[in-house]
Amino acid sequence: MKVNQSMHNGFRVTSSVHEFAKIIKTRNTIFICIKQTGMKFLMMVFLMLLLSGKAMSQQTEDSVKAVVNLLFSSMKASDEALVLSCFADGAILQTMAKNKEGNQFVKNESIKEFASSVGSAPKAVLDERISFDMIKIDGSLASVWTPYSFYYNGTFSHCGVNSFQLVRTAMGWKIQYIIDTRRKVGCQ
Repeated sequence: MKVNQSMHNGFRVTSSVHEFAKIIKTRNTIFICIKQTGMKFLMMVFLMLLLSGKAMSQQTEDSVKAVVNLLFSSMKASDEALVLSCFADGAILQTMAKNKEGNQFVKNESIKEFASSVGSAPKAVLDERISFDMIKIDGSLASVWTPYSFYYNGTFSHCGVNSFQLVRTAMGWKIQYIIDTRRKVGCQ
């Protein structure tokens, strides 16, 4: 096959079907590489975003757990101020109780009175041992479910479940609401 060459704007132009086919093949190979590399790149970016979102989620969950753990460590330390620091303004504390007839009712307790009673207890006497069963977070709201066993001065007293609602404030996560159950049977 004869190759025709000429000069066009200072560039040598080769006009051969064979050369043209090589150029097209090279161009297609480049596009395929870019497409495959682009897809790989997009998948890597997606995976990184997914993993960073999971890491952020774990970090948020850890922050929520830290406040709940701080409440119970401050109870064990009998630190009234630290107990109060765990709660948001206007927080609510309730427990499921039974009256003399054995009927269930919701008992309200003041956060300040609760913190005061914790502060007046000797250190290491109040020991509530929890496990995190469920944590759900949506933006600035977290819901936490913690089964517990309560020990007073080293002796088992009762068990139950705490249900927490936490809110994210300018000062971090704070407990907005707690309600718990209390029982002496069916404890593990």
